[in-house]
Amino acid sequence: MPSILVVDDEASIRRTLREILEYEDFDVEEAVDGEEALSALRENAYDLVILDVKMPKIDGMEVLETIADEGYEVPVLMISGHGTIETAVESTKLGAYDFIEKPPDLNRLLVTVRNALDHGQLEVENRRMRQAITEQNTGDLPPIIGESDVIREVKDTVERVAPTEARVLISGENGTGKELVAKWIHYKSARAEEPMVEVNCAAIPSELIESELFGHEKGSFTGATQQRIGKFEQAHEGTLFLDEIGDMSLSAQAKVLRVLEEDEIERVGGEHSISVDVRVVAATNKDL
Repeated sequence: MPSILVVDDEASIRRTLREILEYEDFDVEEAVDGEEALSALRENAYDLVILDVKMPKIDGMEVLETIADEGYEVPVLMISGHGTIETAVESTKLGAYDFIEKPPDLNRLLVTVRNALDHGQLEVENRRMRQAITEQNTGDLPPIIGESDVIREVKDTVERVAPTEARVLISGENGTGKELVAKWIHYKSARAEEPMVEVNCAAIPSELIESELFGHEKGSFTGATQQRIGKFEQAHEGTLFLDEIGDMSLSAQAKVLRVLEEDEIERVGGEHSISVDVRVVAATNKDL
């Protein structure tokens, strides 16, 4: 469910926007001024910000500048009851996705919100592709960017946890950098010279996940024309990154748990246990 931060000093506007957006199944949080909005952005990840221009303390244009300066990758939809072409142009130059006058037209608001969310998701995918290309071409691991209290806490946690053998669960919304954190944990661990094998659990059909993780023997099922080494064996002495583990079936989760307890896997159709030395790092956008 996409999360939207509504920032406006008028309670009636906030209430109206909340009712409209929640009816459309969006998760809505409110901020009454620019200061509260920036505090919320530094503590939480949002898919969209709806931001009033005229507010006490810190106005919307200043908040928009701060969002750009501090590197928050979130689309911003500006709203104002005193809108002018100059204000709309200026906000767009500062990075706003669009500008809507108050009181907002319902259909235009919802269309613009959905377009902004799609735009934000596309930006996330583009950044991931650029990151993958950069890593492939240069071999360099991109840094975790940001100096907010939350980002510093993430970096400190990586520094503390990475050298240990502790298994790690990384939680957060889509696009917040869970995969990058997992890569830094591996890079800063004693296993850095060994492989880091990634599995997107959400992209693998439930009937194939066990074969993907544990491998299979030739003839173990229809289509198994040759032996296959699973991800656990591929990650031996390295790190196995289970992305979107919340989408893994319960039966597969139970088998992964047994591997973690016994450090042994058995290929599908196999008769012998195989010892594996793997550190598991998992990520999810769900509340497990």
